[in-house]
Amino acid sequence: MNIITGKHLPRRTFLRGAGASVALPLLDAMAPAGLWAAPRKAAEFTRLVAIEESMGVAGSSDWGDGRHLFAPAATGRGFELIADSQLKPLEAFREYLTIVSNTDCRSAEAFRAEEIGGDHDRSTAVFLTQAHPKQTQGSDIFIGTSLDQLHAQRFGRETVLPSLELCIEGIDRGGGCAYNYHCAYTTSLAWATPSQPLPAIREPRVVFERLFGAGDTAADRAARRRTDRSMIDWIATEVARLKGTLGAADRVALDEYVEHIREIERRIQLVEERNTSGEEREMPEAPSGVPDSFVEHMQLMFDLQLLALQTDLTRVITFKTGFDQSNRTFPESGTTKSVHGASHHGNVPEDIMDFNRINTYRLGQLAYFLEKMRDTMEGDASLLDKTAIIWGSPMADGNLHNHRRAPLLLLGRANGALEGGLHLRAPEGTPMANAFVSLMRKIGHPETDTFGDSDGVFPLDLPDEAATAGSVSA
Repeated sequence: MNIITGKHLPRRTFLRGAGASVALPLLDAMAPAGLWAAPRKAAEFTRLVAIEESMGVAGSSDWGDGRHLFAPAATGRGFELIADSQLKPLEAFREYLTIVSNTDCRSAEAFRAEEIGGDHDRSTAVFLTQAHPKQTQGSDIFIGTSLDQLHAQRFGRETVLPSLELCIEGIDRGGGCAYNYHCAYTTSLAWATPSQPLPAIREPRVVFERLFGAGDTAADRAARRRTDRSMIDWIATEVARLKGTLGAADRVALDEYVEHIREIERRIQLVEERNTSGEEREMPEAPSGVPDSFVEHMQLMFDLQLLALQTDLTRVITFKTGFDQSNRTFPESGTTKSVHGASHHGNVPEDIMDFNRINTYRLGQLAYFLEKMRDTMEGDASLLDKTAIIWGSPMADGNLHNHRRAPLLLLGRANGALEGGLHLRAPEGTPMANAFVSLMRKIGHPETDTFGDSDGVFPLDLPDEAATAGSVSA
């Protein structure tokens, strides 16, 4: 690392030591004097995070939609999130929230008789491609390039990791997937090409080492962990040297950043120690590095995503928070039913509400990430202001295994491209892909005319005269 007096610090400065390579967040020293005080210029890129929820939501059933469990009654800016709304935990982030309701993922439907019944087996791959997968168990898989990878191809080439693929649950079905579909369709959100799925990482330790290169080889990493020293200890000299060249504000920011990394590493170590202690586990089949607690796992993965975005190690992340037909339970939600079991509610109102409790609990974890993103500043704006976050499901009513009226949220400001504070209800039969065409145009792909099964563009903003109308949807 070279620090030259009188020159600003390069944006891609790394602190290195014993195999560790730590990228830095944006510091004042990385900008020429006066840059942050100057009028804000258009950003060169918008970060993109895409999060998939499996098996739909209670609000996509006819009964749930009529009671506004997902889509509010009012459109525009005057919408209310009722007490039973799945979105209620995100109320504090209303200004960053764009609700897109009533769009369809019809490419996840059966096109031929022999595809009937395979909704769980093809849905995940459809979400970000909006394309219909070729039914095959062989190597000739084919679907489409996912929108995250289109974004990575344009804006990720300058980063260490053009994209980062993460997941929460084990997705190995051990014996193949059903209805003659390759398991890649079930497990892979991100598709670099129509025939190249990208595997996701489940263990926080693996993500941590991907970000910080904590050892040149697996043996090096294992040896370092046996010393019981933090990865930060290996770069302490470089941290001290850098601090000596920084102003007061940057020194504080660097200290906070380094301690954040140390704390995340400590939490990962505690999980590993607990899971190898011999005590009975809630998820004995999970690797030792995977927390048994859903909340703990989600928060660790969100913290790692924050670091990856904050340091510009990557600008594109996909995150699969479950898998189809999961039998995981969430007692903290208020029901002990499994998520898959609850999705088959039989249109019984009480059972629909149990599914909604699980939906609300799971989506509520996103508030942790949004708060962290909002509170992390980069120059004159927060990471949440500079990022587009997609959350949604390619399935709608899990009870029917249908893909009509699938849930979709857009969060963040995307460098001003998303207004936030909006509920937009699409006309009946609108492909979700239409909303993705609009989003892609807004985040740096103005040439996008079609995507997946789109048949037009669904606008993600309102005409000025309708912005405060709050008209009630049909």
